[in-house]
Amino acid sequence: MKILFVGGGNMAGALIGGLVQCGRAASDCTVVEIDAEARRRLVDTFGARVLERLPARLDDQDVVVLAVKPQQLREVARAVAPTIAGRLAISIAAGIGTNDLSRWLGGHQRIVRVMPNTPALVGAGVSALYAMPGVDVADRELAGSILSAVGKTLWVEDEALMDTVTAVSGSGPAYVFYFIEALMQAGQQMGLTAAQARLLAVETFYGSASLARQSEEAPSVLRARVTSKGGTTERAVHTLEAEGVSARVIEAVRQAAVRSRELGDEFGRDG
Repeated sequence: MKILFVGGGNMAGALIGGLVQCGRAASDCTVVEIDAEARRRLVDTFGARVLERLPARLDDQDVVVLAVKPQQLREVARAVAPTIAGRLAISIAAGIGTNDLSRWLGGHQRIVRVMPNTPALVGAGVSALYAMPGVDVADRELAGSILSAVGKTLWVEDEALMDTVTAVSGSGPAYVFYFIEALMQAGQQMGLTAAQARLLAVETFYGSASLARQSEEAPSVLRARVTSKGGTTERAVHTLEAEGVSARVIEAVRQAAVRSRELGDEFGRDG
């Protein structure tokens, strides 16, 4: 399998690194990236083949991964359109629907839209994938194999759910980091050093997430086990509930989904 990455940013680098760790040759990956420093980093880190601009023709690439920002996707897709025939296109540009991308690609239908997240940088990501009706089982397996190199994968059959995915897992790492920051700040205000507060907060999140991942029990059950009647945790949880933290988190995620739809409408328009 030969892959052309259009865009050589962090997510493309994570995917190439994950594929190499899974046993694929770095020479199977070609990257088009306009930034010289990013090209140098990809060569130094992975030994990937890098180009400054799109080649006039795609000879042996089976897959084209569009790893650019949403506002760049229309221009990039139109540049790729003349050579995309017969190839699977994978887009990791947030918010842009497959119908818009298909139009920019000249009606191409072999498209998989992906919403990864930044823990992919350490091989612990989760990616949701949506396939257009023109994508067959083999193409779905191919797309899944690429994204599984950097973490878990989840297929959704309704593209509208990709906005929800963006809000929950795409933006989700920021919510986790936000809460870690708050825990660290609380620890420091009550006497811990910055290093001590960071260690306690980060390792608590890591351990708790690992426990939730391995357990078949619901997070609410795991939480109840830590919350002794009349204890310290109960008072903390009651304080969070009194402030409506859960409802505010839900509303924040809802607003992120609304913004995802807005961005798709904005960048999906033909200019």
